[in-house]
Amino acid sequence: MKVVITGASSGLGREVAKLFIKDGHKVTVCARRMELLEELAALSPEVTAQYLDIDSPDCEQKLQTILETGGKTDLYFHASGIGCHNAELDPNLEQKVLNTNCIGFARCIDTAFNYFKANGGGHIAAISSIAGTMGLGAAPSYSASKAFNNTYLQALAQLSTMTDAKVGITDIRPGFVKTALLDSKRNYPMLMSVEYAARRIYKAICRKKRYKVIDWRYAILVWLWRMIPDWLWVRLKIDAHQG
Repeated sequence: MKVVITGASSGLGREVAKLFIKDGHKVTVCARRMELLEELAALSPEVTAQYLDIDSPDCEQKLQTILETGGKTDLYFHASGIGCHNAELDPNLEQKVLNTNCIGFARCIDTAFNYFKANGGGHIAAISSIAGTMGLGAAPSYSASKAFNNTYLQALAQLSTMTDAKVGITDIRPGFVKTALLDSKRNYPMLMSVEYAARRIYKAICRKKRYKVIDWRYAILVWLWRMIPDWLWVRLKIDAHQG
């Protein structure tokens, strides 16, 4: 199977890439930090490193070329994303998060969807977050962008059925994972190691789950969150963000 992974230079993208490489798949790893991608490429002759900036104007063209090069792509895994606390509503931070997590996300996912639709089908998996469940006051753009991800992927799953595109969609929703996205000075409840979360993400992708909360503890938390009425939610003080 040929797999293309964006955001493979660090965090969950990198760890999941290692699992695909270990299982002998043909993997193209994409990100901006080529030196980190080359480390992955050194693990197997079946790994190719490609520069890709999802915020760049030519992102779609470059990703299209990557998907087409080296045979038909079977899986596109989108692990690119950023986040930050921004209770002060710094407009530069808000725009940066929205540009990457919404606009960059949609451009890449759309490119992959149209590629698969034109080539007999395929599978798209993407990392969103449990943060998309409810609006988090400490990280407005982040939680809103993850809700965008959830809804966008749901819409494309429906679109695939409507158009008989044969594109499977997997929405991966982790809780707190120990990556560079989290503030190292803060304490996070139910913090998961990146290796632990990556193994569960890999399993969910291979099983082609429609969506998967990582892990069971966060699945319970999300269920409880959804039970909280809005009038009560807006009075809660939740000072954290997930990635």
